[in-house]
Amino acid sequence: MNIDAILLLAVFMAVLLALAWPLGCLLAAVGDGGPVPGMRWLAPLERLCYRAAGIDPAQGMGWKAYALALIVFNGLGALLVYAVQRLQAWLPLNPQHLGAVSPDSAFNTALSFVSNTNWQGYSGEQTMSYFTQMVALAGQNFFSAATGIAVVYALIRGLAARASSTVGNFWADLVRSTVYVLLPLSLVLGVFFVSQGVIQNFSPYQEARLVEPLAYSQPTNGPDGQPLKDAQGQPVVENLTATTQSIAMGPVASQEAIKMLGTNGGGFFNANSAHPYENPTALVNFAQMVAIFLIPAGLCFAFGRMVGDARQGWAVYAAMAIMFVAMALLAMAAETAAHPGLAALGVDQAASHLQAGGNMEGKETRFGIAASSLFAAVTTAASCGAVDAMHDSLSPLGGLVPMALMMFGEVVFGGVGSGLYGMLVFALLGVFIAGLMIGRTPEYLGKKIQSFDMKMVSISILVTPILVLAGTAVAVVSDAGLAGLANPGAHGFSEILYAFASAGNNNGSAFAGLSANTPFYNVLLALAMWFGRFAIIVPVLALAGSLAAKPRLAVTGGTMPTHGPLFVGLLIGTVLLVGVLNYVPALALGPVAEHLQLFAAH
Repeated sequence: MNIDAILLLAVFMAVLLALAWPLGCLLAAVGDGGPVPGMRWLAPLERLCYRAAGIDPAQGMGWKAYALALIVFNGLGALLVYAVQRLQAWLPLNPQHLGAVSPDSAFNTALSFVSNTNWQGYSGEQTMSYFTQMVALAGQNFFSAATGIAVVYALIRGLAARASSTVGNFWADLVRSTVYVLLPLSLVLGVFFVSQGVIQNFSPYQEARLVEPLAYSQPTNGPDGQPLKDAQGQPVVENLTATTQSIAMGPVASQEAIKMLGTNGGGFFNANSAHPYENPTALVNFAQMVAIFLIPAGLCFAFGRMVGDARQGWAVYAAMAIMFVAMALLAMAAETAAHPGLAALGVDQAASHLQAGGNMEGKETRFGIAASSLFAAVTTAASCGAVDAMHDSLSPLGGLVPMALMMFGEVVFGGVGSGLYGMLVFALLGVFIAGLMIGRTPEYLGKKIQSFDMKMVSISILVTPILVLAGTAVAVVSDAGLAGLANPGAHGFSEILYAFASAGNNNGSAFAGLSANTPFYNVLLALAMWFGRFAIIVPVLALAGSLAAKPRLAVTGGTMPTHGPLFVGLLIGTVLLVGVLNYVPALALGPVAEHLQLFAAH
């Protein structure tokens, strides 16, 4: 690994910290429910939303009412996204006259965007109209991100409350997160993207004349729509010459901003953040990485302020940062290492001051290996799923990093809201284990951790491994699951494992070697995404309600401190041991086996 890669990582972490700390102050003010300093000009919009919906923001909700409102809201959102896709041929802003999306793909996409996963089994520019992209998909980018923020606010209130029967108001949290955080940040970032060359228009697709005609061939179909074959059984092809190329247009910058800030990840184009209209320059690429982590990191500092002890937020941030830096360095080292086959031939020695030698397969030359590797780590540490390189082309160990980061439970910064509430669940488990080791009743921030709390913690932690491993098992033993594989052996297994790890942990990225736009995968992955989101949120809200009802105990000499290096180490150890050990056998069959086979062959 060269010094440029290490410097890039250092600058990224420094910029992230410099922006996340003040954002944490804003997020804490939003979560507290009072006036937001410097943003009172948006208060009329907030009040208008309440009046339009008939909501009393001051009316608190118990955890059951909070969970019910959340599930109903997101369920209706899924129905809306499904309906828009099925009806898009009759809706406006469809200059390409794209038809209705198939039922299984529409079902998958609806649950994907509502669950903040944004898994895409379709090609955006060939499938979704401008109206569908702007109203249905981008709308859910805002609402799913605001839902995650609302849940973490409820959990923080549970930890900070002194014997309360409520955890806040879901509708107020949803509105305030959107009005004061997501909309302003998206506006600023969207304008920056436009200034750097990200397109934003409603133009029809443009036909550009090629400088040189392109010869190609395509199969000839018979009257029944099936490919014709000659006497030898070979496909009959027609030789053609292309003189023009269709260039996709669209309102990209507006969706790109919330795609990153909301850790959504769904690309306007099929190539996602590798497309020059979504990610045109190295500066935009860096800004997108910062945007992905910005709100998850800021929520750590908001947590410290809301519980009245800033050190608590710093401890959680430190645990996340340490794990992320270690995994990012591993990804960079794996991708800059020489391929053993090429090294044996002596052809991987073309390092220069512009581009270090290493694995450039599947990466954009305008970003290079270091930035592409860092992006892969960022987008999978957070539940974003945007990609600026082909993960299927990563080296075996390079591919293991994003897979493992998802398998941590998306808590290494993680998704907007979901990363912090996932990490706090691990914190509760860590103090429970520590309490058992020293013979004391475990407590966290003055709240006793009892049997009901640990049941909710256990459910929250075990849901995703069950979804990921069970889904992978079903896929690898069924003909429909194996039909979409592009590669055999260990790499093919990694493609399936990655898909379910991405769906179950609400990430949305893919190895991309798996053809998953089939009824089998669309339905199975959609179920994994839905339950991977809401089968965790409900126990977390139950945990918030249980903690809120408990009195807050005074700190004594025997209270375990949860803000120092010892606690940070305990938290990291809990995530590693509990979060990843479930997946070790599966990882051994996939990327680990592929790595050993690669080096054994040379």
